[in-house]
Amino acid sequence: MDELVKAGLMKVNRPDSEVQAAMDEAALRELPKIESRTPYLALLANLAMLCGLFGTVTGLIAAFGAVANADAASRATMLARGISEAMNCTAFGLFTGILGLASFAYLNGRTQNALDDIAEVKKNVSNLLFQAKAALRG
Repeated sequence: MDELVKAGLMKVNRPDSEVQAAMDEAALRELPKIESRTPYLALLANLAMLCGLFGTVTGLIAAFGAVANADAASRATMLARGISEAMNCTAFGLFTGILGLASFAYLNGRTQNALDDIAEVKKNVSNLLFQAKAALRG
């Protein structure tokens, strides 16, 4: 925010359009810093859920594959182990994905608040400078 105000004040003796352009340019330099890594959190959350689903599928494949080749006495045990592995993968993937998406939503909200603050600072500094120039002229 300081860079934004500084950019506007550095052009105080220039036309209003140059003041606005300088603050817009400073804002454009700041925006990537704010928004840079937030989307990766949503990507990781989705990948975690997909990994959980993949673990579920491989666990069920292993369970049914073991049951097909096992004797009658151990089939129930092997099936239970495979299903347990599959459900553990599902639970871990869902837990990690939900935690990641909740974190993303929180950080995305904070990012949006910062962007709104930048817009408000630009507006306030512009109005202040325009009023000061008008008072000096009149």
